Amino acid sequence: MTRESTPDEESNRRTPDEMSLDELREEIETIDREIVELIAQRTYVADTIAQVKDEKGLPTTDEEQEQQVMDRAGGNAERFDVDANLVKAIFRLLIELNKVEQRENR
Repeated sequence: MTRESTPDEESNRRTPDEMSLDELREEIETIDREIVELIAQRTYVADTIAQVKDEKGLPTTDEEQEQQVMDRAGGNAERFDVDANLVKAIFRLLIELNKVEQRENR
């Protein structure tokens, strides 16, 4: 995953070849923390969607929406040159976890 960087970050950024093992591990720690933060944000929004569905009497499962999420995940995987099967498996897990939580909270 890439994000927009500021000009200062770009001028200070070193290539992986210029970084020590400890620095590379610190970079992984930062990325891992960001991934968890994004999962938390996604879960919050999914919980809000569940509340709206409940208020409107809509079913927990929306197969068409799930397929759109999976298609987007696959497209993003290709865009960032990441294994699409791995990315789709992660998103399938996220979707299933959200559905379980939605059912439990109804």
